[in-house]
Amino acid sequence: MPSPQAYSRPVRKLVLGIDVGTTYSSMAYALLDPGEVPKIHGVTRFLGQENAAGDSKIPSILCYRQDGSVHSVGAEAALPGLDLDAEDQDLVLVERFKLHLRPERFGDPRRQDVPPLPRGKTVIDVFSDFLRYLFRCTGQYIRETHANGESLWTSIEDRIEFVLSHPNGWGRLQQGKMRQAAIMAGLVPDTAAGHARVHLVTEGEASLMFCIQSGLTEEAMRVGKTVMVIEADRATVKFSTYAFASIFPISVLKEITPAECILQGSTTINIRARQFLEERLASSAYGNDKDINSMMIYFDNKTRPAFDDDKKPSYIKFGSMSCNDPKFSIRRGQLMLSGAEMKSFFQPSLDAIVDVVQKQRREVAESLETVFLVGGFAASPWLHTALKSALNAHGVTLCRPDSLTSKVVANGAVYFYLEQFASARIMNMTYGTNVAVDYDLNDPEHYRRRDDSFVRPSGRVMLRHGFSIMLKKGTSMRDNEEISHPYNIEARNLRNLDSIIVDVLCYRGRSAQPKWVDVEPEYYTPICTVSADTSRVSKVARNGPDGLYYLQEFKIVLLCNSTELQAQIGWVDGGVEHRGPAKIFYDDDLEISQ
Repeated sequence: MPSPQAYSRPVRKLVLGIDVGTTYSSMAYALLDPGEVPKIHGVTRFLGQENAAGDSKIPSILCYRQDGSVHSVGAEAALPGLDLDAEDQDLVLVERFKLHLRPERFGDPRRQDVPPLPRGKTVIDVFSDFLRYLFRCTGQYIRETHANGESLWTSIEDRIEFVLSHPNGWGRLQQGKMRQAAIMAGLVPDTAAGHARVHLVTEGEASLMFCIQSGLTEEAMRVGKTVMVIEADRATVKFSTYAFASIFPISVLKEITPAECILQGSTTINIRARQFLEERLASSAYGNDKDINSMMIYFDNKTRPAFDDDKKPSYIKFGSMSCNDPKFSIRRGQLMLSGAEMKSFFQPSLDAIVDVVQKQRREVAESLETVFLVGGFAASPWLHTALKSALNAHGVTLCRPDSLTSKVVANGAVYFYLEQFASARIMNMTYGTNVAVDYDLNDPEHYRRRDDSFVRPSGRVMLRHGFSIMLKKGTSMRDNEEISHPYNIEARNLRNLDSIIVDVLCYRGRSAQPKWVDVEPEYYTPICTVSADTSRVSKVARNGPDGLYYLQEFKIVLLCNSTELQAQIGWVDGGVEHRGPAKIFYDDDLEISQ
């Protein structure tokens, strides 16, 4: 396990890890004092939850008034009597808003099936309102908890590094919207320095960092070793597989397969249980919605989390002691479920999890020996025992940290910043641009496309609709790594060489070497547009078949880091390489993934 290091910078600051989950959220922080070893704390008291201090998570919900103003957020929106206020004041409850930010390609649930946002509100608006609440809670918690809290907060409130977690597979568009929400929430100013204080980390990396700091990876944390993180929560179960590319001085995590996500979290256990109860009690006096709703509240809070042995019965309490119906195993307000019935609710989730583990094991060249189970659903004793047994049968060791709640990701996000782990990701799509290619008379494919040819001022015969690959699917990409693409532009008019606009495309099809954008056009999606002023790039006068023309050569460079995608142009003049700025534009309706 890595030894904690003392903070070596001369100025005090704060690192705040924020995990905005689909149903629950949490925060953790570390005060960085020069010469001191940082200690990570969880925020365990929230506005609206002052009388229930100690809980490290709050519901990811908001209530809006009809005029669009915020009525309540998080724990405030879950206070007793809020449902009556909502009815009297015609409030709009917003939940699972994070799903509006996810890429459309993630599939179920489809965006149209997610609870709608309030009229006139975007997901960035809602995200920023929620982040503003979380930040207020953190400030109040630190001021009230630490000695000299007011002066402490004043000394660091303008020197806070924010680490936001997001699901594996979210890309630059989602990251950009999260950063924009942080700016709108007032976490950082809208300046280059402010943007640099917002850091992004995948939930898989944050969870693995938590496991590392918990000492679970002492054997697995070796160069070349492969580990998988399974984050099992209420809605989903997410899978991320990494190899340690290096350990010292800075550990490098290499994501070796694209992350996967399945809808087999604890909520699906509830769904199967409810369907079972509705069918079983259809002819009972207790098969009405009110009683079943009461049963499901108890099942979700007590029965499901406590289930550990499928050879023993489980019980659901509801109603009163007078509720009896022996025909349906109801006695004194308790419904009995056999161990086999309880197992039937869990088994499909277990089978789906094992299937994904096996699939990823087949896809990695390295041997997968260790799996870490984290998240709220990981606390299930039956799931842990059954999954451990199933994986042991395949020679895989299952571990889980002592702390199983939502603090894993928030704490891991802070650890990620403190340890400065580098990461490498596997591209799950191919990226490139639409280009013209030189016509080759001896190539049968080119000959079939001869009607799409045109002649450049130099006399070169070109074909339209070519696809030039910048980054191939399956490529490992490190943070801060550059990718570039050369351009040779010919024009008779010099003013046509003063700027360039290029669409970067991603290819989602199955071809290992896509060549033409008009073949399977439905699999090509523009992810961003790069524009640049090329007036400074040298232009060389040449003579062509039809007279004078100008040639310009440069490259577009994309710089990929954990906070944002940046672009530049590069060119050589007099043997010296020069760089110039370029801008990236995103369409909010497009997906960007890596």
